[in-house]
Amino acid sequence: MNAYEIVLKSREKGRPTAAKYIEKIVDGFIELHGDRRFADDAAIVGGVGYVCGMPVTVIGIEKGEDTNAKVAHNFGCAHPEGYRKAMRLMKEAEKFHRPVLCFVDTSGAYCGIGAEERGQAEAIASSIMEMIRLKTPALSVLIGEGGSGGALGLSAADEVWITETSTYSVISPEGCASILWKDSAKVAEACDCLKLTASDLIGLGAVDRVVEEKGFSEEFFASLKAEIAAFFAAKAKIPAEELVEERYRRFRKF
Repeated sequence: MNAYEIVLKSREKGRPTAAKYIEKIVDGFIELHGDRRFADDAAIVGGVGYVCGMPVTVIGIEKGEDTNAKVAHNFGCAHPEGYRKAMRLMKEAEKFHRPVLCFVDTSGAYCGIGAEERGQAEAIASSIMEMIRLKTPALSVLIGEGGSGGALGLSAADEVWITETSTYSVISPEGCASILWKDSAKVAEACDCLKLTASDLIGLGAVDRVVEEKGFSEEFFASLKAEIAAFFAAKAKIPAEELVEERYRRFRKF
């Protein structure tokens, strides 16, 4: 598949959303709500559970599977309170020595007037900063679209993984085409220029692992669950200060 075809695949109807990943990978999941400042943002689903018997904090950007769910979850476009809820859960995870697992799937953070008034840019920047200096292991998995700062706000982890037909980019291809060429019809050309596919990203070092999708079968979820558990078990052996320093160096080298 070319880059544009992969973008279409990453947005495909019926593709597993964060809720499906949580259902298949996180046992005994209990959702926690609210940022304790303004509201509960349904675009970001977070809580606690177990991965192969290991307690974890899990945070996912949820798009919704059908029309009603998409509207309820704001199509996976998080408000500032969503990122602040995520930060609250990350700090709680740090306090109780739980690793943090993020599932990222968003075209970008919500850019409405209310979101801007409540400090969207500050919320995303703070989320990146807090995640980088988190004194507990963190893993982000890109499971669909990894769009702009909306995705980066939950991707400042020890490692970033991406499934085969997911994307990760500084802007949507449509936005890029409109800005660079003043022509949204050049979206396919923009996809090639953005280097947003898994194969591009692994070559650039922007992601650390490409996860084979296997048709999103039960085997895929079981394999991913085991890999996540093994990753957290390995990272748990590293002192907190060293973990933070490695994470910081990972992003500084970009």
